[in-house]
Amino acid sequence: MPKKARIPDEIFMKRSLELAVKGCGFVSPNPMVGCVIVKNGKIIAEGYHKKFGQFHAERIAINSAISKGINIKGSTVYVNLEPCSHFGKTPPCTSAIIEHKIKRVVMGTIDPNPLISGKGIAALKKNNIEVTHGVLEDECRELNRFFFKYIKTGLPYVTLKAAQTLDGKIADINYRSKWISSLESRKLVHEWRSEYDAVLIGKKTLECDNPSLTARLVKGRNPYRIIIDNELTPDLSYNLYSDKFTNKTIIITSKDPDTALMKILTKRRIRIIKAKIKDDKIILKDALKKLAKIGIASIMVEGGAYTFSEFINQRAADQLTIFTAPMIMGPGIETFRYIHHKKFENAKKVTCEKISSDILINIYL
Repeated sequence: MPKKARIPDEIFMKRSLELAVKGCGFVSPNPMVGCVIVKNGKIIAEGYHKKFGQFHAERIAINSAISKGINIKGSTVYVNLEPCSHFGKTPPCTSAIIEHKIKRVVMGTIDPNPLISGKGIAALKKNNIEVTHGVLEDECRELNRFFFKYIKTGLPYVTLKAAQTLDGKIADINYRSKWISSLESRKLVHEWRSEYDAVLIGKKTLECDNPSLTARLVKGRNPYRIIIDNELTPDLSYNLYSDKFTNKTIIITSKDPDTALMKILTKRRIRIIKAKIKDDKIILKDALKKLAKIGIASIMVEGGAYTFSEFINQRAADQLTIFTAPMIMGPGIETFRYIHHKKFENAKKVTCEKISSDILINIYL
C-alpha cells in the first residue's frame, strides 16, 4: 500500500508534472518525466527528460545540483514515475539516487514496464531510502496515458479526431471540407500533431484534401504521416509522397509493391507496412501492432467517415475528439455514416469545452 502523502508532497509533485510535460513530443516512446529535488522544504534542483535516448529526469536534476556545488545528501526527490533500475540507453536512475545518498523518494505512479515495475522501489528500499508512491497518481497516469497503453498492450494509443457541423457533417456532398472548425481549433489540432507520434488518414482523405499533416501552425516536431491504402496505388504527386518530409510517410497496405514502385518509395524513404486483411479490410489492430514495433506509441486519426468508422467498428480507438462548429451543412458526408446505433455508455470519461466558436467533446473509451 502506498504511504499517505504529506501535504507538501502534492505541491512538489505538481511541479514535477509541469517539468515533465516539457518533454511532450520529444521523448516518445519513453514516458514524460519531471524531477524535483527538495531540501529543508526548498527546491534545490530540477530536471526533465528532454529527448529520447538522453539522460532521464532524475540524473539531469542530480547533475544540475552537482554542477552548482549543491550538496543533495539527505534530500527528497519528487518524480512523477518510478525511477528506472536497469541499464537501457542510459544508466539506471536508482543508482544515481543511491550514490548521492538521497533520503527519500516520492513518486506519482509505478512504472508499468515489466523491466522496471516495482524494481525501482525495491532497489531504493534495499538501500534504506524512504519511498512514497501514489501522490497525484491519477494526474501522473493521465499525463503518460500514451505510454501506459503502449507498454501494457503493445499497441499505440489511438485518438479519433473530427471537425463536424451542427448537423454532423464533415464535408459537403462533393467531399469539400475546408474549413469547418475555427482557426483556434485548427491551431489546437496542430499542437496535438506535434505531441502525437503519428497522424493517420485513409486514401479517400488523401485524394480529396491532399493534406500535408504537419504541425506548421505551431512550434514543434512534425508527426509521422500514415496512409491506409489497401490496394497500394499511390499517386506520388500528392504532398505526403513528394514533400520534404517523405521520410516520415508510412503506407499501410495488404499488397506487395512492384519493383518500380518500391524503388521510388525507397529513394524517397517512404516506408511500407504490410498488414493482414479480413473481408477486404485492413485489420487495424494488426497494423497498429506493427506500428508500435517501430516505436509509434500514439496516433491521431484524421481520416474521413470510412476510416473513422472502421476504427470504432473494429474497437481500435481509445479516445474520440470531436469539434462541432456552429454551422449547418445540409446534404453532405456524415461523420459516422458507416456506424449504426453505437453508444458510449461505458466510456471512462466524457469532457466538453468551448474552443472559440466551436464545442469540443472528448470521449475516453
